[in-house]
Amino acid sequence: MAQPPNPKRRSLPLPDWRSGPPEDHLESIGQRLASGHDAASFRSACSPWHAVVPFVTFGPLLLLPFDHDSDRVGFYCVPKKKVLSKTLPDVRSKVVCGSSCGWLELMDEAASVTLLNPFAGACAPRVELPPAGEHVAAVSSSERVSRVHGLWVLHPTNGYRNADVAGRAIKLEDMRDVFFREIVLSTPPDVAGRECVAMAMLGCSTEVVFCRVGVDSAWTLLDTKLEFSVGCIVHCQDKTSS
Repeated sequence: MAQPPNPKRRSLPLPDWRSGPPEDHLESIGQRLASGHDAASFRSACSPWHAVVPFVTFGPLLLLPFDHDSDRVGFYCVPKKKVLSKTLPDVRSKVVCGSSCGWLELMDEAASVTLLNPFAGACAPRVELPPAGEHVAAVSSSERVSRVHGLWVLHPTNGYRNADVAGRAIKLEDMRDVFFREIVLSTPPDVAGRECVAMAMLGCSTEVVFCRVGVDSAWTLLDTKLEFSVGCIVHCQDKTSS
């Protein structure tokens, strides 16, 4: 014979995790991650998981060379000596021209630059920087550069008559040698309330260019007054120097 229900015995309500685990649970899990490899996998799950796990406490992840016709990239985890493979459609037909504040700077054949956070989850934000204009092209190379039929063309220094014949279109793998060799950010572009400034070292120039991310529609030239090409750009203590 079945026992009558005990009125003093009550079932505890189950937590409502339909929108995901509470933030304090995620932070507790994140604090137990052992390496950058684990942190990268954790952060890639979704935006809330990405937000609770900073990368500052983990070892470096190195971006490996990748096929420009593919959207698969590999990151080498130094402490674990493992490769983390990811699918990033935004890297297709682009070349990396820097990595700063956890973001990749990707340039295409039109000299347009996209900022991408590779570990921000499925809804990773994309931030577009101004493309290189004629004023940037004029100072970025020792040879003359111009647009011909929508393509950037490099002309020989000994003169030319017909741009279509004498010039050659700049290939994707050569874009860094002519335009943005390296781009450095002052702060991650997704930090609310803080202005992010991008500064770029050009291919072969004594000048650098900068823009305010999300504000400026074009790059601004900055004459360094140097007699030699800029070797690198370093951001330190909220000040960017070359």
